[in-house]
Amino acid sequence: MRPSAYSSGSTAVARSSQVRRRTTQDVNARAGAERCRRKFLRIFPGGFRDETYLAWERDYKVRAHTEWEAALSRRNFSVLLRERSFAAIAAHAIRIESRTNLLFSFEKMALRDAVKSSAGAQAFAEGLFEFLHGRGALEKKFAAWCTVVAGLPRRQTRVLTWPVVTVFGFIAQPETHFFLKPMVTRLAAKNYGFEFRYASRPSYATYASALEFAAVVRADLGDLKPRDMIDLQSFIWVQGSDEY
Repeated sequence: MRPSAYSSGSTAVARSSQVRRRTTQDVNARAGAERCRRKFLRIFPGGFRDETYLAWERDYKVRAHTEWEAALSRRNFSVLLRERSFAAIAAHAIRIESRTNLLFSFEKMALRDAVKSSAGAQAFAEGLFEFLHGRGALEKKFAAWCTVVAGLPRRQTRVLTWPVVTVFGFIAQPETHFFLKPMVTRLAAKNYGFEFRYASRPSYATYASALEFAAVVRADLGDLKPRDMIDLQSFIWVQGSDEY
């Protein structure tokens, strides 16, 4: 059926309204991104090579990654798994993370409790290896890792938090994985003008949105040459943290 002149006009008005909304959103997003950039460079004039930035935000995360590579590189991790040294794997991972300030104290405690038993250490070690080095799509691997963490033994505090499920990927593979602090990332996304699709229970949909946010920031800051997720997570942290 051929549309009437009225219906055609209504459709045109609706499309025009959608275009105006998208244009307004784009303008607001660009303005937010520029404000965030100015804030970062006001604090760290040298950008991602600024000496204060390196001391406050980057160096300790790089040290954690270096320690991880020394203790739990893919080869070392595989050997320890074959030897069924699950407790050693868990101990290495927790020791390396404990030297950072990435997790809250209650999350550190929950992790230590979760891997004290042999069953907990085995589930953690095998699940983490599959997440980091297993085959298949990231979506399936991340979902499986969340299931593993959710099933770890717990005493008083829950183990399944966004920082816990993302911290080891971030330390082990900072070129790939993002460390998600919910409140900071949500506020940073709002300030930046990015529509962050957040859910409190860890899931791939939210993690994919965090990776998309990081990719947008990387593209916008191309001239500042961010090296990896450490730089991108640090930039986002500056936008949403009370520290800054």
